[in-house]
Amino acid sequence: MDAGILYQAMIKYPHVGLADLSLWLTWPADKLHRALAELEQLNLIKPGWQTQREVVLTTPDTALHDLLERQEAALARRHQDMVRSRALVSSMLAEYNQARAEQIGFPTERVHGLEAVQSFADRLADGCTTEMMSFSPGGPPRDPQEAADRVEDRQLLDRRVRIRRLYLTSITNDAAALGYLRWLVEQGGEVRTVPSLPVRMSIYDRTVAIVAIDPMRSAEGIIVLRGTGVLAALCAFFDHAWGRATELGAPSNRDEAGLADQDREVLRLLADGHTDAVVARKLGVSVRTTRRVIAELAERLGARSRFQIGVRAVESGWLSDC
Repeated sequence: MDAGILYQAMIKYPHVGLADLSLWLTWPADKLHRALAELEQLNLIKPGWQTQREVVLTTPDTALHDLLERQEAALARRHQDMVRSRALVSSMLAEYNQARAEQIGFPTERVHGLEAVQSFADRLADGCTTEMMSFSPGGPPRDPQEAADRVEDRQLLDRRVRIRRLYLTSITNDAAALGYLRWLVEQGGEVRTVPSLPVRMSIYDRTVAIVAIDPMRSAEGIIVLRGTGVLAALCAFFDHAWGRATELGAPSNRDEAGLADQDREVLRLLADGHTDAVVARKLGVSVRTTRRVIAELAERLGARSRFQIGVRAVESGWLSDC
């Protein structure tokens, strides 16, 4: 490096003029000037050497400190560039994966918006050939969607597609909803009820499932799931729930302790720490009804608080199967 050679020469001979340095190093003037300009840029010599006979060196520690600061600043800029580049790459990969998902149905596909969700579900139903299974915690559709769903269900059943739907036990208190469920059973569909359901979900031909992204607002968006492992788990989950469910219109089952399925579900939800409002939402009933059930359970157990309900339910063996 020419600048290094020149700097070492200037350290040894600090009072030698530029002309003598050029002669001593046997360098042409332009090469000497390029090396001096580099030393000035590194702050190893003081500015103004072009008009001076002798070049003045700066204090080395100051020059090296400035050099390190510039290098650190350069490294920081490069690091920021790398961070921005990494973020850009991540964004591009996400966009690429999303595009691939839309093309090949990868498990991360999402659909947002009520109309888009309904349209997507309709297309899946149109292509369904063997079986459709659903968790329907919100109940059957209301007008004007009910009429469209009746037509769709009739078409599925006419193609010999098996329809199985799980609703909340509380749906039997809704006359309009119960009318739809009874109609579906009359047409050949299968309906059962359970005390609570985790989320709205439908599975088509055991090969694709749509699940609500937000259990509280299931109509706003869905995630579309495909793949043998995921679908096998969801189908097993549905089959397990179906096996424990009650046929539509069948009397409420009570165990040896006189507890109905809904009573046990209330105990389980209370044991999990849920509030009355959350318990009511999960059961699809009013908060008032939930509090009435809790009060009846408390009276049977001789409990004066939610904590005592839990303790005495455990002591009585009421929570052993919850």
